[in-house]
Amino acid sequence: MSKKYHVGYTCGVFDVFHVGHLNLLERCKDMCDILIVGVCDDRYVREIKQKEPVFPADQRARIVEALKVVDKAEVVDIETTNDKMLALKKFKFDVLFSGDDWKGSERYKKTEEQFAKLGASIEYFPYTKGISTTDIKAKMKNL
Repeated sequence: MSKKYHVGYTCGVFDVFHVGHLNLLERCKDMCDILIVGVCDDRYVREIKQKEPVFPADQRARIVEALKVVDKAEVVDIETTNDKMLALKKFKFDVLFSGDDWKGSERYKKTEEQFAKLGASIEYFPYTKGISTTDIKAKMKNL
């Protein structure tokens, strides 16, 4: 059975890996033959997310790449994480998978227009309700 896209790409921190992450990656892989995952570097987590990563980026990338639904995982810098055109140039994907919280934002409207000119798409997925890394960290503090 042919999938909708050949090469798909998504990007995330994937710190304290949980079922929400797995749900996302499985949904991505359902839509593409090859799934590439960008794992945000530690600088991104500290400077942009304003959090301290529990695990360093190289370990997070190893965990993600070990999943059977992921064909390649690679640590990506702030610039590649923030500028999806850089990511497209680097990974040559047909589709970017993103959380639906970005849908309709100015940044993503612009990216959609840029991608359309190059034949790439964006698919938006909802987050898994009831689980987040922030919630897990909070629970761990209370143990």
